[in-house]
Amino acid sequence: MFKHILFPTDGSTLSLRAAKSAIRFAKVHGARITAFYAAPEYHPNIAGDYMPANFVTLSVYETQIKKAAEKYLAQVKKLATVGGVECVGHYASGDSPYQAIIKAANDAKCDLIFMASHGRSGIAGLLIGSETNKVLTHCKLPVLVYR
Repeated sequence: MFKHILFPTDGSTLSLRAAKSAIRFAKVHGARITAFYAAPEYHPNIAGDYMPANFVTLSVYETQIKKAAEKYLAQVKKLATVGGVECVGHYASGDSPYQAIIKAANDAKCDLIFMASHGRSGIAGLLIGSETNKVLTHCKLPVLVYR
């Protein structure tokens, strides 16, 4: 039924547990996986002439993001290799993770997004927001939510 699954990861313990389930799911369906990391966009914290002591340049930031993305994607790829599922990794940065996830799924021509949900509700869900909920609300592709 599904042949190409996008699996967004944030490197959390929950995300790794979800990756194991996504890989088992992909194996059953004979699908391949594209692991994806949505990195936050670079926004320097500068006010007028003031530059904080911990200021990070764009090039340093991009190096840090690339290192984090490669680490998180490598974790999923390793699990996929052990599970016998084809997996590639990709990352992109943007101000809106849910939009980056949807764009990545469309660009890769995925037919399913398999993602974890931290299960925040109430005030925490309202204040922090739920990228999973935003993907569910705005995406036309099927989304499988792991809890």
